[in-house]
Amino acid sequence: MAVSSAGALDGRVAIVTGGASGIGRATTELFAHEGAAVLVADVPTSPAATVVEGVLAAGGRAAFEPADVTRATDCERVVERARQEFGGLHVLVNSAGIVRRATVVDLDESDWDRVMQVNVKSIFLLSKYAIPLLAGSGGGSIVNVASGWGLVGGPKAAAYCASKGAVVLLTKAMAIDHGPQKVRVNCVCPGDTDTPMLRAEARQLGEPEAQFLASASRRPLGRVGTADEVARTILFLASDSASFMTGAALVVDGGGLAGG
Repeated sequence: MAVSSAGALDGRVAIVTGGASGIGRATTELFAHEGAAVLVADVPTSPAATVVEGVLAAGGRAAFEPADVTRATDCERVVERARQEFGGLHVLVNSAGIVRRATVVDLDESDWDRVMQVNVKSIFLLSKYAIPLLAGSGGGSIVNVASGWGLVGGPKAAAYCASKGAVVLLTKAMAIDHGPQKVRVNCVCPGDTDTPMLRAEARQLGEPEAQFLASASRRPLGRVGTADEVARTILFLASDSASFMTGAALVVDGGGLAGG
């Protein structure tokens, strides 16, 4: 994908957490195509370096900062790297996330803690350090990746539902607090999306992938989503096209919640 000559994010600097896989990777590649310089934050063992190489080969700007986004020192370093590498910050996409499929009875305490740390605490930490830089750039946008299961409950997903519900309300609270600084904060609530994490759910539940994906496709549009489709919604929220939107939770789920 060649970089656009007049993209929606020309001249902007973005951080994308979890940017090496799934929705995060699709967002990294789309943002670079639309003219942004993208700092990818992901674990050292991720394929983030390969993602960045692809962006650079296509004529875009990107860099990789290995990080554990549940650690304050790492999150502060990620934000500082964006400032040093690209001169500022205009967009933060909190896409890092994990899922553990279990009821509260069957869930290990350590798994509960890890889901909350990755899915919620990371957003708190990245935003804590990013917002002063966003405000100093004249304003900016934070887009958090929540889930349809942050708006309604789902089976055998207690920690995941709790964490994504927290993301939705954290988004709204941050929008209220930081609107005066011209920092917009929104979230996307994807339905089942064909990513490595979705396929990992099948393994956690002990179901064949094909059977699991067929079940996930039972929605008005008759299929699961793609990471690119969610990334395009994230791009909209990050761009000036959504300049009067803050505190919103956009559902991108092929109609899965339409009857709920």
